[in-house]
Amino acid sequence: MDTITLIGMPGSGKSTVGMLLAKTLGFDFVDVDLLIERREGAPLQQVLDAHGTDRFLDLEAEAICSVPGGRKVIAPGGSVICRAKGIEHLKQLGPVVYLRLPCPVLEQRIQNMDSRGIAFQPGETLKDIYEYRTPLYEKYADIIVDGDCPSLEDSLAAVVQALAGCGGSQAAGLQGKEGHHGK
Repeated sequence: MDTITLIGMPGSGKSTVGMLLAKTLGFDFVDVDLLIERREGAPLQQVLDAHGTDRFLDLEAEAICSVPGGRKVIAPGGSVICRAKGIEHLKQLGPVVYLRLPCPVLEQRIQNMDSRGIAFQPGETLKDIYEYRTPLYEKYADIIVDGDCPSLEDSLAAVVQALAGCGGSQAAGLQGKEGHHGK
């Protein structure tokens, strides 16, 4: 297993857990939102405002498809599952781990939906996005980890344990506290 991708809703901890996972495994870390910002020369919200949601999703998929495999942990934006070519590219690189959180937890975490760089249509709420995306995250995930853990260390341990359980050799010696996984 050379490449691990973390998917999930905005606020699920993909970037934070991803950085910790990469450090734990000795992998590089790729935050696709930052890659888009560098490519476009603007913060994510400005890119969304300038191009609109549909074009933004295309730009995101293009950025994702430009990421090669190798010893890395990838944290794409929460909308990665909205364009098949992007998520399918990530699935070819290695296991896809869905950090699942209940919508009420995400609503507590996300207070800046209009300025955070979240791809959504006018009038949509976080709950609308959650209900649309959840089946897609579950469809594309190789592993599902309940990310509503008491601490970041617990979330990291749950991901490491889930990866070890699915045959991840790099993660095998790093099992921490019990996590929940499926698929």
